[in-house]
Amino acid sequence: MNIHLVDGTYELFRAHYSPRPGRTAPDGADVKAVHGLAQSLIALLGQPDVTHVGVAFDTVIRSFRNDLFAGYKTGDGVEPALLAQFPLAEVVTAALGLTVWPMVEFEADDAIAAAAVRLAAAPEVMRVALCSPDKDLAQVVSGKRVVMLDRRKGEVIDEAGVVAKFGVPPSAIPDYLALVGDAADGIPGIPRWGARSTAALLTRYGSIDGIPADAGVWDVKVRGAASLARALAAQWDDALLYRRLATLRLDVPLPETEPAQLRWAGVRQPDFADLCQSRGLESLLNRLPEP
Repeated sequence: MNIHLVDGTYELFRAHYSPRPGRTAPDGADVKAVHGLAQSLIALLGQPDVTHVGVAFDTVIRSFRNDLFAGYKTGDGVEPALLAQFPLAEVVTAALGLTVWPMVEFEADDAIAAAAVRLAAAPEVMRVALCSPDKDLAQVVSGKRVVMLDRRKGEVIDEAGVVAKFGVPPSAIPDYLALVGDAADGIPGIPRWGARSTAALLTRYGSIDGIPADAGVWDVKVRGAASLARALAAQWDDALLYRRLATLRLDVPLPETEPAQLRWAGVRQPDFADLCQSRGLESLLNRLPEP
């Protein structure tokens, strides 16, 4: 079987900021993002190899990482009309008959990573597809068994693809993001550490901890080696903190522990129809796939 794990938060944001016309419920509430999310999930379910699906949401755009670093991403600045759609998005997704993981202490990416690692270990699972372009999920890619799937681009990234894209293996992605930074998550990175020099040094030394403090003993050539070493030394503790922020948690408590529990058995009726009719989403009823 193939398992598809979807970042519902990403899908909501993508739908909300898409060029498609707006959509409102009878009470005037904005439901464009929910409509786009549901369309995307229905399209996914219509593909012949999609049988087992889990969808994770950042129910609160805040996690334990915000307690570790004040600059980490929050819901500040997110349009209220989009934030207001998160509860409905989870309800609609569940009514589609899909497994929903609403995250509060953890993030959606933590849930996806934890599920991927656990479920990929089952012998009946052929492939786990991480349906998200988020860079941090690259750290759990494994061979051709756990892959990233960018559905918008139709791009599949396996372990060799991670190395080709970032210059480092999946195990070094948290170190890579700690040094280079990840603007999407509010991780600033270490000054002067660019993608090329970071990839070269992590490929040679494996991790931040393995990089010698003295640039004079580095046996890989990078531009501005002395400046890089000084910057890392000056912000050593920051680098370790950023790596912790970028490291996905695999201990997320998820009720579904077996692949069979994610099997899609069809849309839950009349729940889904009632939701569509009450929230101005009736057009979705014309395109529902069969399990």
